[in-house]
Amino acid sequence: MHDANKGRANAFSTLFRLLGAGVVAGVLVAFIALPGVGSAGLTARDAATNFQNMDSTLRTSKPSAQTKVYDASGKQFATFFDKYREPIRLDQVAPIMKTAIVAIEDSRFYQHGALDLKGTIRALAKNVESEQTQGGSTLTQQYVKNLLVDNAKTDAEYKEVTAPTVGRKLRELRYALDLEQKMTKDEILQGYLNVAYFGAGAYGIEAAAQRYFSKPASELTLAQAATLAGITQNPAAFDPIRNKRDARKRRDIVLYRMVQLGQIKKTQADEIAAKPIELNPTDPAGGCETSDAPYFCQYVMYDMLNVLSDGKYMSLKPKQQENVRNKLNRGGYTIRTTLDMKAQRAVDRALRNYVSPNGNRVGAEAMVEPGTGHVRAIGLSKRFGEKKGRTSINLAADSAHGGGGGVSAGSTFKIFTLLAALDQGIPVSTSIAAGAQTTVSGLTDCKGNGTGVFSPRNSDPAEKGAYNLKTGTWHSVNTFYAQLEKRVGLCESVKMAEKFGIKRADGRPLLQVPSQVLGTNEVDMVHLAAAYAGIAGRGKYCAPVSVTEAVDSEGKKLKLPKQECRQAVDQPVADKVNEIMQGVLTKGTARGGSIGRPAAGKTGTCEAHTCALFAGHTPNMASAVAYWDPRGPVRYPVNVFGADQPLSIWQQSMRGALSGKPAPGFARSLEDFGDTSSVPDVRGMSVGAAMAALGAADLKGKLASQPVPSDLPKGKVASSSPGAGTEVAPGSTVMIFMSNGRKRGATDRPGEGGWPWPF
Repeated sequence: MHDANKGRANAFSTLFRLLGAGVVAGVLVAFIALPGVGSAGLTARDAATNFQNMDSTLRTSKPSAQTKVYDASGKQFATFFDKYREPIRLDQVAPIMKTAIVAIEDSRFYQHGALDLKGTIRALAKNVESEQTQGGSTLTQQYVKNLLVDNAKTDAEYKEVTAPTVGRKLRELRYALDLEQKMTKDEILQGYLNVAYFGAGAYGIEAAAQRYFSKPASELTLAQAATLAGITQNPAAFDPIRNKRDARKRRDIVLYRMVQLGQIKKTQADEIAAKPIELNPTDPAGGCETSDAPYFCQYVMYDMLNVLSDGKYMSLKPKQQENVRNKLNRGGYTIRTTLDMKAQRAVDRALRNYVSPNGNRVGAEAMVEPGTGHVRAIGLSKRFGEKKGRTSINLAADSAHGGGGGVSAGSTFKIFTLLAALDQGIPVSTSIAAGAQTTVSGLTDCKGNGTGVFSPRNSDPAEKGAYNLKTGTWHSVNTFYAQLEKRVGLCESVKMAEKFGIKRADGRPLLQVPSQVLGTNEVDMVHLAAAYAGIAGRGKYCAPVSVTEAVDSEGKKLKLPKQECRQAVDQPVADKVNEIMQGVLTKGTARGGSIGRPAAGKTGTCEAHTCALFAGHTPNMASAVAYWDPRGPVRYPVNVFGADQPLSIWQQSMRGALSGKPAPGFARSLEDFGDTSSVPDVRGMSVGAAMAALGAADLKGKLASQPVPSDLPKGKVASSSPGAGTEVAPGSTVMIFMSNGRKRGATDRPGEGGWPWPF
């Protein structure tokens, strides 16, 4: 009874298949008699009637492709994609791969049109005889389906293009008929190989060859080609990484189909079938997390998102932003950038040499090239990513480039008040009495509003006395700069910073408050480095730029924002500021910070040691470094100075980035800025030579009435007052003390032995 019932059930099943085959065969006859058929839910007669009137134009964009990002030397360092695909030409595919895919998917591809009647009827017959179904779709139909699936952007669209309905199949066939008239067979095969899914996240034959065998599609062997050709029927089931047994069986089916078609010898198939699949997989590397320059990559990503949204990305709604990101990830763009990998590696090494990647404190640095604004490197001490101990926030950049709220600029901001002072003609030699603490009032912002009382103090109470524009800068005297800001004007100081592109990291305007001179505005390192690059470039400020060219998949160049370059101050003003800033590294708060070539810079220590910075430059590179605790600088102060970790990072990274490159000097200003004169070192000279040296420095020399004990020979200059290196007003008198040829001894007391007191 059981066997009889089973036989009866099989008979009914066969009958239903025959009836279904008859219906489909009727539709196929209609396909042959007419150009085609209609939509979901229609009968065969209705389909035949309406097929001819169906829209035959396939409106899809090109298959998504990887966007590749290259550094300044032309080397790829990042890839953006949501589908791992790399389109190639058909002549870049190994011939055996083309043979294998056609053999198993559509062996009569080059003989039939969009519809293979013989193949379809054969499939129907097989389906009648077996519980297993055999597909009758041609490669062209499969190509159409894959294009529709690839273009589906929502779940609803995906369900529509994969629905198991007659209407969907008829639409695909109608599109396929049209493609067969417009494209050659080779063009269709190329399109199919680039759009088909090969499992394991690999879309297209090139991605599949790299994913499974770590080689280009042009180098695939017979065994590898058969493996890949077998995957497309069911990528999940025949993925050789996850399901080697079934993938091997499927590979062998491909091989013996090729034998059946006379494309390879049976001995070849037997030899390969006797062995397991040999893989050499490579994981898809995409996004900034896999890049060698992840933070620079992220900066470029945001620049490109703005390019693709006409500069409106940050103001778009979330869904609109998602569409722009998809455009970047799927568009197959080629992006050329300003990244200097040598500089980037130098930045990364220096940051992680002085700041633990696993700690709470962070070091951030950016390098920008003077004269061009080209961003050459961006780095953090922390490694990039979402895992514990890492960060995906680009803390070296502003919020518009994936950064945070920035960090207080500290005393690096004093330079803009110095620039404004010299631009207004305030002499360098201007002397201002600066106590350990001072009170300044009467300042107004750019709208004329009063700003109250400002009472800063110096970080070192011993810093007090008279300072000029040089010495006040070298020693970073807060109270001196508070007084200088009052002479310059608060509004003028802020506007000077804005001329050099400085803005708050959160995108808001700079705060126009008296304490801005001490760096209370939060800034990012990219824009701070770009501002210092403007000073290094003799006053020519260029906005930071990371992308130099972007080309779409058709080879068309995208329109990039026009880079802004302007002469922020006259060259002589910038030249004089560079001269003063060089003294910071030789005589000031960063003394000992030499990098073996002409350099200038400024330390920055934030209020209550909440953060520390150093920004500096040579004529051909500028860099800004910050060190702080992003958990909350006020709650978690770092308790260091700008001349500590920030200066050390700057030194190491600049040496590395500039190694082997020219070491030009700064241009000297030819204008008279009422400068101070530096007392030359006349020790060991004769009287005549000392007087000549002082005269050359626009100083007067006066010989002391009595010689003094010294280990120098009698008749040579023992010392001077003021001493060597002291900055004094031009025309000042310098007292010269001659040596009496005797070392200072125990019998020589103040007022005795021929030397004066005090000394």
